[in-house]
Amino acid sequence: MRYRLTFVIGLAVGYVLGTRAGRERYEQLKKSARQVAQNPAVRNTAETAAQQGRVFAGKAYHAVSDKVGDRVPESVAHRVRNLRERSAHNGGEDDWGTSNT
Repeated sequence: MRYRLTFVIGLAVGYVLGTRAGRERYEQLKKSARQVAQNPAVRNTAETAAQQGRVFAGKAYHAVSDKVGDRVPESVAHRVRNLRERSAHNGGEDDWGTSNT
């Protein structure tokens, strides 16, 4: 019985100390992540990657539409045309409010 009580007390103390250290470490990591995300170099790199992704997506769209354009149902083709027109009229902004530049 004495060993069980010692084990339970040790487990409780370890849990309390671990959760305190865990929370402090979590806050430390959160602060570091926020600093990295606000770094101008990181933000520029992320924007460049997003722009390149849009360029590659456009190229893929044209490659696919050239190969299967006449096989796509008219309802789908109509929807794509509407999305492209809406994008052109919105000044290059997508549904999330980010620019397409």
